[in-house]
Amino acid sequence: MSTPESYIEAKLNERKAAGTFRTLKADNNLIDFCSNDYLGFARSAVLKEKTEQHLKTYPNYLNGATGSRLLSGNTNFCEQLEAEIASFHDAEAGLIFNSGYDANLGLFSSLPQRGDTIITDELIHACIIDGARLSYANRYIFKHNDLNSLEDKLKHAKGNIYIAVESIYSMDGDMAPLKEIVALAALYSARLIVDEAHALGVFNKGLVNKMGLQNQVFARVITFGKALGAHGAIVLGSSMLREYLINFARSFVFTTAAPIHQLATVKMGYELLQDSEKEQRLLAANIILFKSQLRGNTKLIESNSAIQSIIISGNQHTSELALQLQQAGFDVRPILNPTVPHGTERIRICLHAFNTAADIENLTNLIMQKY
Repeated sequence: MSTPESYIEAKLNERKAAGTFRTLKADNNLIDFCSNDYLGFARSAVLKEKTEQHLKTYPNYLNGATGSRLLSGNTNFCEQLEAEIASFHDAEAGLIFNSGYDANLGLFSSLPQRGDTIITDELIHACIIDGARLSYANRYIFKHNDLNSLEDKLKHAKGNIYIAVESIYSMDGDMAPLKEIVALAALYSARLIVDEAHALGVFNKGLVNKMGLQNQVFARVITFGKALGAHGAIVLGSSMLREYLINFARSFVFTTAAPIHQLATVKMGYELLQDSEKEQRLLAANIILFKSQLRGNTKLIESNSAIQSIIISGNQHTSELALQLQQAGFDVRPILNPTVPHGTERIRICLHAFNTAADIENLTNLIMQKY
């Protein structure tokens, strides 16, 4: 009979043998082509100063929230911030969660009920998968960005139907065909939920706003830990949806609220975002430059976002290439199976407004030499 310790050891050894063993890495001095800090807000001295100055107007603010928002942790500051963010994104209301994971977990685990149907893109983020698993709804998966596959699933769906997509996919960096999905959702009376984690800031307010679809999307999840340089997330939708989540989303109800310092950083991040045209232009130029520098047989997944993924194939080969790039001074990470399907292991490049043309050219030249 195995013990918990022997089970743990065996599972870890399986990962090591397969080359999929994960370890934590501390910060380094490498050139950043890895983080989600697309506009440079996380390292922005301006954002830090704006936050510190804003907090001075609340001299008695607490270090911690002291409890969940339904007990002692709610503040006027948080509720006003939710209203401001909702207005910025042309939504009726919003509810802040402690992370994008918490937001999706709470939304998808509480809203769909037994007899309902959740239909997700096959490349949807793990937090949406986990949330859907916690619901009692039927679950279908459609082929990535394949409208025929989605419609086939819609034809078999029962009860209230929820379609879940990312506007920009976190591993491939490509866009969902939102306009076409909106049309299909309307045809089958489905409700569309869009995760905008990797679109905010890269495409200003996100792709839903950019395409003018805000009134045709049931809910959006906006995260603050990427281009906004802060932490947390908000679910945008109707006032009734906000009230429902306050009552039924367990990842909201049973967790300590975010402290005011975190919320102030989000507030100032949104202020900075409204004055970030220069950073957004620099990022767009860097994306074009990166793609133009790659030649030959490099298998670059088509993407116009800050996420540029090159398929290498094979955990060992991918890890070796990433290590070579790191040794040359570039912070580039391998994305391995089981995070991505076998055969699609990749080098995932994240581009930023602060990356220099020289750094991008040096990186792409090295990739082509080692590929």
